[in-house]
Amino acid sequence: MKNWKDNVYFILVEPKEPGNIGAAARAIKNMDFRNLCLVNPPPFQTDEARLFAHGATDILKSVKVYPALKDVIGDKHYVAGTSRRRGRRRGVFTPVEQGTQRLFEVAQKNKVAVLFGREDKGLFNNEIEECGFLMTVPASRKQPSLNLAQAVLIIAYEISKAGIKGPARKEKSDNGNLLFANPPKLVTQDKLSHLYEKMERAFKMIEYIPPNDRIMNKKIMLNLKHCLSRAGLSDWEFNMFHAICNKIEKKVGDGKG
Repeated sequence: MKNWKDNVYFILVEPKEPGNIGAAARAIKNMDFRNLCLVNPPPFQTDEARLFAHGATDILKSVKVYPALKDVIGDKHYVAGTSRRRGRRRGVFTPVEQGTQRLFEVAQKNKVAVLFGREDKGLFNNEIEECGFLMTVPASRKQPSLNLAQAVLIIAYEISKAGIKGPARKEKSDNGNLLFANPPKLVTQDKLSHLYEKMERAFKMIEYIPPNDRIMNKKIMLNLKHCLSRAGLSDWEFNMFHAICNKIEKKVGDGKG
């Protein structure tokens, strides 16, 4: 039977230092993970990287490299990110313990990706937009920014710890209803991306997105994307939204809307 940890992918976006890449390889192996992916990295199979990857050179050798973020997350079913910086465009922040619990649960049946940004600039806003939620590790206000490999180790540890605790079978929402933590098989990010495009066209046809209003267009679609990415969609849910958009297009196209 496949280990759920094989469904967890640690993705470093444009890392700068080979040493950090090597240390990240060691960090995920410490927690019994094995999938390390890099987006547009520098040459990293160096003596420095191998030194910092002590005991984990097998992980370093098996690293997968991608030219762009969309290439690595396309076949993943769920994406979360890490960031120190907050802002209106940076989506929903979830406490690390809750976020990693969610990742563990989704990873039982799905491929999940955790994004880590550049050492100096973190994740850009367009990369944040691909995340269902963000996590930030509480740290000193005087020195809030963690080393890249340290951040990888903490998140890997928390996901692993969630696996030891097991699924949160029942949780109470704010209104007292019980939430059952048993995520189904979800559709991939590629399929979600196509759905967002279809929903945007449908919203414009019924003028829910005002004509020629780029700001409102961006705001609506960004909030929708964060909402659906955070929830994740099963095949049935995906097909339902797809059918709704088709119905809107047909109604408006036939002049019956």
